Amino acid sequence: MSSVIGWLAAKWHGTHEWAKAFVLALLILLVLHVFVVRWVLVESTSMYNTLRPGDLVLVQRWPVWTGFERGDIAVFRDPLKDHVPMMRRPLLVKRIVGMPGDVVELRKGVLYVNGRLLGFDRTTSAYLVRVREPEDAVELLDRIGLPTSAIQAGRTAVEVPLNEALAMQVRELPYVISAEPMRAASGAQRHIFPFSQAYPWNSDDHGPIIVPGRGDTVRIDARNLPLYDRLISIYEGHELGVDRNELLLDGTPLERYGFEQDYFFVLGDARHHSADSRYWGFVPEDHLTGRAGLLLWGNGVGGAQSGRDWTAL
Repeated sequence: MSSVIGWLAAKWHGTHEWAKAFVLALLILLVLHVFVVRWVLVESTSMYNTLRPGDLVLVQRWPVWTGFERGDIAVFRDPLKDHVPMMRRPLLVKRIVGMPGDVVELRKGVLYVNGRLLGFDRTTSAYLVRVREPEDAVELLDRIGLPTSAIQAGRTAVEVPLNEALAMQVRELPYVISAEPMRAASGAQRHIFPFSQAYPWNSDDHGPIIVPGRGDTVRIDARNLPLYDRLISIYEGHELGVDRNELLLDGTPLERYGFEQDYFFVLGDARHHSADSRYWGFVPEDHLTGRAGLLLWGNGVGGAQSGRDWTAL
């Protein structure tokens, strides 16, 4: 071992100064990328109006070790891509609304955590905007920083994520006839987590649901198994089975289960344009890669934490 170190030291001393500077710069960049910051390009509308498609966001890496807080905009690996190696899974950006142990509930689109109303200034929901001419729809989306590719030719009505403050500004545009909120979801939706008739929820009425935390123990039965089966079998690597009418964990009877890591409940700020925990469940702690911070470049001013001014567009 000492001979290898000596050989490396000799090689290093014999290296040109410019080559040493290059190697050191690469090492510094690698350390910054792994432990301090990275960046991510926003591609979807799920965080509108906090983040918009095309925004380049600086990602703070240190919360992976120091911890996240409710309200943080988290960057994490796609929890559904478990057939793909972790480092090759797509990165998603959503807001943490439920910490381990929290009780999360949506009532008619309004968010409650531990029984208390929890709101964020930039949250948007679906509005139907009617314009005078089909080309006005393109102009509208371009003005508010949304992709125009999804507009159907010839349509003079378009669904966009707005809140009432943004809608008031939209209504002032000369080519806009009206901008009104769309109706909230009603009835049970089969594509909503946890995909069970025992939980007749939808995207606007969801929960209450308890976010699991490391060391939490719950009684497992046929009714609540859909809430936790993916956590137990995929994220924590156990084998679930059934013997007659009895649930099995790694071949032994399962009555209670203790979770081995923390989980988080996330929502997109554009509530009706986001695939999030309402649709696929909890985010495991080991999938988190950082917290969205400074907006490096985007279609407006402000950032992930400080907000932005739509009128500046």
